[in-house]
Amino acid sequence: MVLGLLTISLRLPENNTLKGKRKILKSILGKMKNTFNVSAAEIGENDTHRKSDLGCAMVGNDSAYINSKLDKLINMVDDMGLAEIVDTQIEIMHC
Repeated sequence: MVLGLLTISLRLPENNTLKGKRKILKSILGKMKNTFNVSAAEIGENDTHRKSDLGCAMVGNDSAYINSKLDKLINMVDDMGLAEIVDTQIEIMHC
């Protein structure tokens, strides 16, 4: 079994409220879950309205496949244009 973990740090420069942040993140997380069938949630920067850390996990049996899908997920978030990606980290674990 292969577990892929992805952390994405986002910057929301035009956002001024936590309500606006929730709206943006709901859109991003929903599309991540529906398109790639991953588990995803906000994992950091919960109380700041211009930053967010998202985490997602994917399970499979081929590390190259998992890595490819997580790369495509990063590209999808970037292409949405709702937030600026500041940093990403992918970790592949073999269990």
